[in-house]
Amino acid sequence: MSHQAVPQPAVARKSKSLSGTARVPGDKSISHRSFMFGGLASGETRITGLLEGEDVMRTGDAMKAMGAHIEKRGPEWIIKGTGNGALLQAEAPLDFGNAGTGSRLTMGLVGTYDMETTFIGDASLSGRPMGRVLDPLRQMGVQVLNASPGDRMPLTLRGPRQAAPISYRVPMASAQVKSAVLLAGLNTPGITTVIEPVMTRDHTEKMLKGFGANIEVQTDEQGVRHIFIEGQGKLTGQVIAVPGDPSSAGFPLVAALIVPGSDITIENVLMNPTRTGLITTLIEMGGSIEILNRRNAGGEDVADLRVRGSELKGVKVPAERAPSMIDEYPVLAVAACFAEGETLMQGLEELRVKESDRLAAVARGLEANGADCTEGETTLSVRGTPGGKGLGGGTVKTHLDHRIAMSFLIMGLASEKPVTIDDQAMIATSFPEFMGLMADLGAEIE
Repeated sequence: MSHQAVPQPAVARKSKSLSGTARVPGDKSISHRSFMFGGLASGETRITGLLEGEDVMRTGDAMKAMGAHIEKRGPEWIIKGTGNGALLQAEAPLDFGNAGTGSRLTMGLVGTYDMETTFIGDASLSGRPMGRVLDPLRQMGVQVLNASPGDRMPLTLRGPRQAAPISYRVPMASAQVKSAVLLAGLNTPGITTVIEPVMTRDHTEKMLKGFGANIEVQTDEQGVRHIFIEGQGKLTGQVIAVPGDPSSAGFPLVAALIVPGSDITIENVLMNPTRTGLITTLIEMGGSIEILNRRNAGGEDVADLRVRGSELKGVKVPAERAPSMIDEYPVLAVAACFAEGETLMQGLEELRVKESDRLAAVARGLEANGADCTEGETTLSVRGTPGGKGLGGGTVKTHLDHRIAMSFLIMGLASEKPVTIDDQAMIATSFPEFMGLMADLGAEIE
């Protein structure tokens, strides 16, 4: 277990207006992939702005265990990769801690190698289903030797002598499943095809192209994406500046909207259209969010956000927006508590299989703090009370879920009574600077 047995509670209280400038840590999705693709590519990869949370470090450790050289020099990470097709069998199990993305992507990456790899994780990760990634890998010839029931960790993969390319239609909107199959295709002769009916975050496609993979994306008349990757090509090291994580930006962003009189700027935020559902939704709710200084960094759109205290109104968030904001629903639910009227969030089935059953965890936390909400099978509706009257006073069970922890601390900054979370230790997995960054803006969290 990576988390201390002794929980570390935290309390957030009603704060004066927030002000100042914040820079959120590097994007988690891009950081994981930077370590993976840098560790796989020939030559040298240099990375700045990497998210140095525990999850991403586990991915780095896994790549090192398979032959990549990774070291930090000053603000830069320098990687000497193995070359595509040249990963080595790890001598010990790869321990991914709490990292769902790192583990699922790495299963794809190593699955098609003629070797054995064992994956282990903490209690939360060991409870999460891996079958969605293992099913396509089995079609490519990968054997799952000994998994826990329900295709869960600990599990061992045994790759085939030569993997078979497949055409795979992703049955749910999941960037992790898509990415795992594309990465498996890197070490498979011929063309591996992924068919994606609903577009999800496309960092894997963009970054693989940047590293020199022969990858092509075609979108048909119905909007279905067909992604083709040619296996056994050469990948070459790159220079990467990782933009700020939009999921992490969501916390100070919502805080500034709900704490009256706030005016903050969040710099260098990734604005990839597959990741900006939260911003779109908050602007629809009447949030004052100005998008400044738009620019391109390493093939990705980046901008600064100026956010001011706003009177929010409830909206309907359509199911098709879910993939572009799947990690942001907990903090959106908090914003909805302070909006006038009802906010209805639809298409939330993926939240049931996150670090916790995130949908149930959000609903219980809202109820514990006096919010009026209804949890459906795949929906959540929240009826807000502008000004936060009567909200707060409860303790939230975080279930070792960093996003639940941070979201409810944000709630306490604008509710009438303080909000307590049972444990803050796991915040370090994705956003180690959270407490300091919020304190610098004027938030009262202890």
